[in-house]
Amino acid sequence: MLSRPDRLLSALDLARRVEANEITPEAIVDLCAAAIAAREDDVGAFTYLDIAGARKLAREDARRLAAAPLRGLPVGLKDIYDTYDMPTEYGSAAYKGHQPAGDAAPVTMLRRAGAVILGKTVTTEFAHQQTGKTRNPHNLEHTPGGSSSGSAAAVAAGMVPIATGSQTAGSVIRPAAFCGVAAFKPSYKLLPTIGMKCYAWSLDTVGLYGAGVADVAFATAAMSGRDLRVDRASPSAPRVALMHTHIWAEASADMQNAVTTAARALERAGASVKDATLPPLLEDAWRAHKTIMLHEAARSYAFEYDHKRDLLGPKTRDMLEEANKIGVDAYDDARRIAKRARLALADLMGEFDVILTPSAPGAAPHGISATGLAIFNLLWTLMGTPCVNVPGLSDSAGMPLGVQIVGRFGRDRAALEAALFTEQALAQGS
Repeated sequence: MLSRPDRLLSALDLARRVEANEITPEAIVDLCAAAIAAREDDVGAFTYLDIAGARKLAREDARRLAAAPLRGLPVGLKDIYDTYDMPTEYGSAAYKGHQPAGDAAPVTMLRRAGAVILGKTVTTEFAHQQTGKTRNPHNLEHTPGGSSSGSAAAVAAGMVPIATGSQTAGSVIRPAAFCGVAAFKPSYKLLPTIGMKCYAWSLDTVGLYGAGVADVAFATAAMSGRDLRVDRASPSAPRVALMHTHIWAEASADMQNAVTTAARALERAGASVKDATLPPLLEDAWRAHKTIMLHEAARSYAFEYDHKRDLLGPKTRDMLEEANKIGVDAYDDARRIAKRARLALADLMGEFDVILTPSAPGAAPHGISATGLAIFNLLWTLMGTPCVNVPGLSDSAGMPLGVQIVGRFGRDRAALEAALFTEQALAQGS
């Protein structure tokens, strides 16, 4: 079933309008509420909503919110972030009705920055692969991706201007690509994960969704207090490595064409684009990711495996059965490979600012029982590098395709600037 296109809510535009006294935080909540009323029954992006509470806060605290960095913008939180005033169920029947005593650190950062929390968005169980109810707003018969399924869909359906996700393999970038929105996975540890349900502690990374690249940069800057905004000046032309990795053949013809289209658009706009080869050590690291993720997951979810196993979905149980077979020697070896690979990647990036590569193997697959493959994301998550999904392309059926900009570790603003340059280059070529 095809779904009608939606008008995305630009966080940056709304914030500017609040600053200019053209709109109030309460009126923005009303915009979100109208979109939710129109689309939520079909899309199923939320697991909990408190529109009345958000409206009350936006009205009664309007002056403080309007002066704060996020200007009172509504935010959807992936339901692995603890919240003291809303249930946090981690997408699992094992935590039905669970009410944390406090907020996760990123939630407190958002509230302090002037966010109004609208509700909790659907996540796959424990951010793995056991899917929930969410559908892709562009076509309700297709997956929105995962694990941050509800957050990507909520932004794509115009329900919120900002939503949070998390990435352990590809759970921020891939859903954004499938749903046709921008997403930013910062460098590892740029944002704290305290109070976020842990999957794998050396991989888990907070991410943000928005309508466009400038929106996610603005939201991350406001939340973190870092100089990450890219909307105040034209981005400079980046030096781009066109990376046809060892899994390039796994990308669909449409996705391969999308990456080629992006590369040509970048060159026309003045960027330097050169082919680059993935060193064999990074191929080893790509394979090591799963070992590290599973070994840590076995320990992160040890309590659930020992005491709540019957309440877990079959995909989660199967994952934990496999995870418990990963020994410490294999894990330590994988970590050593990852450490060497990060050094090799730093050497490779010496002559480039960013890498251009697919965000996903193709458009969102048909059906909502699977999240799609993370094969084009997991290496960069393991490397801890900043990644941005750049929307604006589509396949022959009109479904969104995203290309991925991968930056150097710790050079998050440069990655966002290159992603904005790419987004603008694609828009000029359309």
